[in-house]
Amino acid sequence: MPFKKKRKKEIIFILGPTGVGKSETAVYLAKIIGAEIISCDSMQIYKGLKIISAHPKVGLLKRVKHHLLGVIPLSSEYNASLFRKDALKKIKDIHKKGRIPLVVGGTGLYSSILIDGIFQCKAQDKRIRDKFYRIALSKGSKYLHDRLKRRDPLAAKKIHFNDTRRIVRALEVFEITGKPITLLQSKRRGLRDKYDIKVFCLNMPKDELYNRINNRVEKMFKSGLVSEVKGVLNKKLSKTVSSVIGLKEVEGFLRGEYSKDEAKEALKLNTRHYAKRQLTWFRKDKSIVWINLSANQKPKDTVKQILSYIERQ
Repeated sequence: MPFKKKRKKEIIFILGPTGVGKSETAVYLAKIIGAEIISCDSMQIYKGLKIISAHPKVGLLKRVKHHLLGVIPLSSEYNASLFRKDALKKIKDIHKKGRIPLVVGGTGLYSSILIDGIFQCKAQDKRIRDKFYRIALSKGSKYLHDRLKRRDPLAAKKIHFNDTRRIVRALEVFEITGKPITLLQSKRRGLRDKYDIKVFCLNMPKDELYNRINNRVEKMFKSGLVSEVKGVLNKKLSKTVSSVIGLKEVEGFLRGEYSKDEAKEALKLNTRHYAKRQLTWFRKDKSIVWINLSANQKPKDTVKQILSYIERQ
């Protein structure tokens, strides 16, 4: 389906929780609009994590060009800032080919830093930071959070009172610059300022999503998850890779700490919790267009919803 001519080049995002069906929907959409897919997943970027990070199936990869999948060694640290740099390059390359970048994934921090830009405040003072950590240790993070409310009410509203690291950082920035961190963050510049951005988030009823996650975990074990984890554990791992959901759960089984069924249940539970956190993150962005899926909805029907919205703009 052709798009209307616009002054700004287009970029489309398909976000959502794990297991909701982003990969299938993205490939179907990409074939229709002439897009190439950029993975927005903090674990799929690594080599050797195909099963544990739920890489798109080979059939999907053959149908549409994918970028930033399985390209980083397991021993290397990777973060949102590096992703932003890599993704921006891919976006330019795809546009040069006359195609549309389609950014797909569930890592909220990665999508946010790409869409809204990166906060690059260099105000740092270890002495001030340590002072706040000592206060947190003696009086608790709630005490610091109350102080932040007086200095930067907007930041306090966004930061949970138990998130000591972010509270300390906000107070540190305020003490050094005299300005609220939220004011400095508002000056970020991201893709929204240069491109025509459309951001969609797929969702479905919780019971159906959790059922999909449970079934996916069963398939992962049948597809060789235990063997993959064995191979991964024999290598030097970055801190990022060491935190991937599934690694610790399977490692416990391999060490004989619990049965395979118990490992499965732990992985299902932790993945469901992760999906819940993903949705919480995406709900903070009021510009996201939510695509609510019915049970057993086909990707082609999801794409119709997306295209219908785009055509109305």
